[in-house]
Amino acid sequence: MRVGLFVTCLVDLVRPRIGFAALALLEAAGCEVTVPRTQTCCGQPGYNSGDRRTALALARKVLDEFEGCDYVVAPSGSCAGMIRTHYPDLFSGEPDRERAARLCEHTYELTDFLVNVAKLERVPGSFGGVVTYHDSCAGLRELGVKAQPRALLAKVSGLTLKEMDEAEVCCGFGGAFAVKFGDISSHIADRKCANVAATGADALVLGDLGCMLNIEGRLRRRGDMKTKVLHVAEVLAGVSE
Repeated sequence: MRVGLFVTCLVDLVRPRIGFAALALLEAAGCEVTVPRTQTCCGQPGYNSGDRRTALALARKVLDEFEGCDYVVAPSGSCAGMIRTHYPDLFSGEPDRERAARLCEHTYELTDFLVNVAKLERVPGSFGGVVTYHDSCAGLRELGVKAQPRALLAKVSGLTLKEMDEAEVCCGFGGAFAVKFGDISSHIADRKCANVAATGADALVLGDLGCMLNIEGRLRRRGDMKTKVLHVAEVLAGVSE
């Protein structure tokens, strides 16, 4: 099957190795992967801010770039959720709404795709230590991503998963929320960091780079320079160092 990898803005700009890890996992699952060179944003920032014109222009760009793919996969519940959950509203009444509907139907978050579509049996990564997992709001609530990353982490040699309290609770990022309501965001992030620390885990693993940046930044500001913060794709592919 031909899979289009939607890398996402944050992965491209902040930690590109997540994109390479996602590529390796998709290829390990037997997929023919294409990565459109001109891809940029899914349109979510504009959509969330009420700028539908910009969001729609970017969304149409996504439609064009991933035309002909059997599936579109993103290492982000947030971006995959934007396409799958919010494109129907964005394209409502538009002449290309049927094209958008087809894209929505075949767009997946990475771990959801690997478990439920590609049926990946083995992962190449190994990890000698204990990890805990944070469920991102978009992946969990918009796409139902909960069991999938845990099922894949169970296949990683040497890895032990220790669940934290309130794993499903927001980290305080929420895109523009962290900017508009910084004090509230910081308090939410502090609670998340305390729950991470209480597990004694060597690493926090998650599936969205926005959450990763927010939690890692707060951990470091609190003086925790030891706990690693890793994307699930990095751990599964064995590129976490």
